[in-house]
Amino acid sequence: MKNSFKSIPGSIVAPQGFLASGVFCDIKRLGTGKGSNKGKKRDLALIVSEMPATCAGLFTTNQICAAPVKVCVARVKKGTAQIIVVNSGNANACTGRQGMKDALEMTAAVAREFYLPVERVLVGSTGRIGVPMPMANVKMGIRHAVGLLGNEPAHADEAAEAIMTSDTKPKQIAVEFKLNGKTVRIGGICKGAGMIQPGMSATGARPAAIPSGLHATMLCFITTDVAIIPKVLQAALQESVAHSFNRITVDGDMSTNDTVLVLANGLAGNQKIQARGSGFRVFQSALSHVCLELAKMIVRDGEGVTRFVTVRVNGARNFADADAAARAVANSALVKTSWHGGDPNWGRIIDALGYSPAKI
Repeated sequence: MKNSFKSIPGSIVAPQGFLASGVFCDIKRLGTGKGSNKGKKRDLALIVSEMPATCAGLFTTNQICAAPVKVCVARVKKGTAQIIVVNSGNANACTGRQGMKDALEMTAAVAREFYLPVERVLVGSTGRIGVPMPMANVKMGIRHAVGLLGNEPAHADEAAEAIMTSDTKPKQIAVEFKLNGKTVRIGGICKGAGMIQPGMSATGARPAAIPSGLHATMLCFITTDVAIIPKVLQAALQESVAHSFNRITVDGDMSTNDTVLVLANGLAGNQKIQARGSGFRVFQSALSHVCLELAKMIVRDGEGVTRFVTVRVNGARNFADADAAARAVANSALVKTSWHGGDPNWGRIIDALGYSPAKI
């Protein structure tokens, strides 16, 4: 399908009815235990729809998933949400029962500020694994972030900065397109630079056509004003992520926290998308573009990355073989060093193909 959308500023606040903010509350220093956050980098973000929104999500298939992932998996199934709260500097993973209590309390603290049912609040975390959440700082940050919400591009910039960890730059995008005569917008922010090889599913359960790994974190939060039902939004997201985030790797590790969430509040006023048809295809094409561009930003900002490489497989028996072959090449340390040195060294590529599970 020919792309008929255009890039616009504002990322997650570009769609109608969305607000955002990002603040500093010193989670990063307390999350690592190393020195002080001298730059006072933002570490808590809020993304708010002014009205209840259809939601969808995909989550890590790592068997040791973080508390925020478990909360979101349960709530996304209900199909409606309104706010996303995200912190950086602490993953709230491998934190036991207290970690689950803290993830739930983060959503409850936000819900109290907006007088909303707690089920409408989703949560994401990224940072050091195995460290208790500094909840006093988190709650202070939530109150601060609520007071700074806005719908200007600067507010989106602050939110994008607040979810960063080892990233060197914020990652954002927004597009606008026509759908049945109505203007629809999609915006997104994401983070991720090190230990990247996502493999996400709707429930966090395997299989998800991905290899197993240890830990990493990529987070992505998408807003749109399209009118769409939950089941169809979930289908669109799964298709988009399958060809974007689930196809990238920097170092072959998979996260305990990988999450992609979408909020769709319907304010564009289009005829509600309720099935796969022409409207779905237009929306899904734009959503795929947003996901793919954000995924590329993650790879380009990868820790130590000096080359951006696309691996294409021709002649495979099936998708599983193609995927296995591509990942063997992309994750080979020897192949990567040859690329880094500007030496094609095709023998290393053949070697990686030979030990992959694919039939050669």
